[in-house]
Amino acid sequence: MKTILIPTEDHATMSAVLETARLVAQRFGSYMEGFAVHPAASGFVAVDPVSSLTIASTQAGDEEIERHAQVLFESFMRDHAVPHAQPGAAVYSHGWIRAGAYDDAFIGSYGRLFDLIVLGRPGPAPQDPRMPPLEAALFESGRPVLIAPAVAPQVIGANVLVAWNGSTEQTRTIASAMPLLREAGKVTVLSVEGGMTPGPTGEEVAQYLRMNSIPAAAVTVAPGKRTTGEAILDHARTHGCDLLVKGAYTQSRLRQMVFGGATRHILASATLPVLMAH
Repeated sequence: MKTILIPTEDHATMSAVLETARLVAQRFGSYMEGFAVHPAASGFVAVDPVSSLTIASTQAGDEEIERHAQVLFESFMRDHAVPHAQPGAAVYSHGWIRAGAYDDAFIGSYGRLFDLIVLGRPGPAPQDPRMPPLEAALFESGRPVLIAPAVAPQVIGANVLVAWNGSTEQTRTIASAMPLLREAGKVTVLSVEGGMTPGPTGEEVAQYLRMNSIPAAAVTVAPGKRTTGEAILDHARTHGCDLLVKGAYTQSRLRQMVFGGATRHILASATLPVLMAH
């Protein structure tokens, strides 16, 4: 995970996103790159259909968005003594090389050039991170996405919970998470009864990880009256996990379909960083 992309915009948890990314970069000696992001024009609503006046950003508005985002990004890096990147192999450093503000779809294409994309956990309030950047990153980049909680962790990846459900998406997510899993002191492969699809067992996955020199143990829990997502987050909280590895999926192939079951609950409620891939 030598290259990390941080789409940057002004929301309530941007500082937590930056700190979460920095913790990973510090561990792997990674280059962090920021750029300004704004909603796509299709997401705006017409104010006056007669005059065709819309909320869509003007060029001046985009310049202001970029200026403010860059100040957020550069100020954080300066305050944490992260050096500017230099030519050559990636080291612990940062850069802001793209002028202008880009819409959400750009995250999906540009993100293909990075090992990891870091975003905030979406929420319903106006000041919360938005869902479209996360959708673009998950469904279009082909890269793992690290979703930062509202409050940045002090440690990430020491005690990792892998939410195993037997799915292809979860398998891909584990593959993406291998650099972090190899650095972990403890890895738990959690299966929730009733939340599985046909596939290998949690113990088989733990054995696969152990063959890769990862200290993994398998646990199966009964959800009781809880949903699968609730059972996963309860286990993470009870056992002090600092990273959740969870495959993201939809209930159809349509990109705009609402996230299903456990994924939806985790996106709405997680208080620890979540690594997702699709």
